[in-house]
Amino acid sequence: MSTENEGTPVPADPAAPSTPPTPPSMEKPAAEPAPQAAAPQGDEPTVVQAPVPSPAPDQAPAAAPAPTPAAAAPAGGWPPPPPAVPAWGAPHPPVPPAPEAPRRRIGGLVAAVLVASLVAGGIGGGIGYWAAERGDNGFSSTTVSSGQAPASFKRDPGTVAAVAAKALPSVVTIQAKSGGQDGEGGTGTGFVYDQEGHIVTNNHVVASAADGGTLSVTFSDGKTYDAEVVGRAQGYDVAVIKLKDAPKGLTPLPLGDSDKVAVGDSTIAIGAPFGLSNTVTTGIVSAKNRPVASGDGSGGSNSYMSALQTDASINPGNSGGPLLDASGAVIGINSAIQSTSGGGFGQSQAGSIGLGFAIPVNQAKNVAQQLIKTGKPVYPVIGATVNMNEKGQGATIAGQGSGGTPSVTPNGPAAKAGLKAGDVITAFGDHPIDSGPTLISEIWTYKPGDAVKITYERDGKTATATVTLGERTGDS
Repeated sequence: MSTENEGTPVPADPAAPSTPPTPPSMEKPAAEPAPQAAAPQGDEPTVVQAPVPSPAPDQAPAAAPAPTPAAAAPAGGWPPPPPAVPAWGAPHPPVPPAPEAPRRRIGGLVAAVLVASLVAGGIGGGIGYWAAERGDNGFSSTTVSSGQAPASFKRDPGTVAAVAAKALPSVVTIQAKSGGQDGEGGTGTGFVYDQEGHIVTNNHVVASAADGGTLSVTFSDGKTYDAEVVGRAQGYDVAVIKLKDAPKGLTPLPLGDSDKVAVGDSTIAIGAPFGLSNTVTTGIVSAKNRPVASGDGSGGSNSYMSALQTDASINPGNSGGPLLDASGAVIGINSAIQSTSGGGFGQSQAGSIGLGFAIPVNQAKNVAQQLIKTGKPVYPVIGATVNMNEKGQGATIAGQGSGGTPSVTPNGPAAKAGLKAGDVITAFGDHPIDSGPTLISEIWTYKPGDAVKITYERDGKTATATVTLGERTGDS
């Protein structure tokens, strides 16, 4: 109860009392009942008594003064014409309507509560009242009921939830374990490439199981299948494995066109970061044609890619998983993240800092097809050894190759284009070259036999030539 009403007794319920009310004092003048209809003053309680006859010793009962007639009371006030009063002990008549005085007291309480509500509600309450007063009818309400959720809620195509729901059944978590009793293992991701059960992933995800190890693949529904390596391309960091007992009804993920991707396009990454399968993260394409040389920390040869850069959260375990566009098509294979230690790129760093890199799907598709067909990768080459340490001026053709061999392969693609040791390659196709790794990353976006314009410097002069790419089979 509001403290504003403390000290003001609330009038009793106007229902007839269980015992006869005390009749008015015999010494009270008979003409005084009329003034009692006036409203109470101050905080004095208002006492309302039932209208009962007041017999006098020297007068007949009919001459006794009756309560103020209804005509003498204020309009709509108390008391109304009194009902017939039964004799003492007889059943009480129906309770008359509530008297005006209690209504005024209650009205005062309501007003106090209303004022408190307006103070608490502030302008919002005032606006609600204003709107109610101007409704189409006098009984409009400002109460707004909570809406009911649609019984058959559907997410629109193209939303992240819709894309993820469609793609997740085709994304798998890969467990790789090396051979031997104490074989070590790791977790990565892959996706269904065809209905025959081929799964595309990163080479570094399955490398530990390639020689006598074991592979298992788990789908989003929890079903697990054994798998085996079909082929690996260490330089591309792409591998293809196959389910040993592939179930029917596999749904390959659709492949997009990574050449048509634009910076700012939405991206969705699916994988198993730190073993947390079926994790979905989102971002955008932050950059294209980002030259990346990544290693798995094992001391093996690096992988090179002209990568798609994304800020979608990618962590260890996401490797090999799909990078999707807003339509759900694969535009890349998540492969590497920027390292905060040492400034290099790798697949097993502490965690995402918003710099993730994916192999463009156009390149990955060509590699996957070759691995399924022959089990071995095929690389395009220019037939020249370049310096891999210098950066900023271009890719410099070394003075000699490994083991003292010529740095420019005799009768190879570079030799036929007129390149020599010491030449600095500054552009390959339409892309500038600032180092040896950048040159390799760009070369590997092409196929053997492609003719590419090359720009180089010799003795301070710039020249151009066309190189027809050769090929190399295998990683060794």
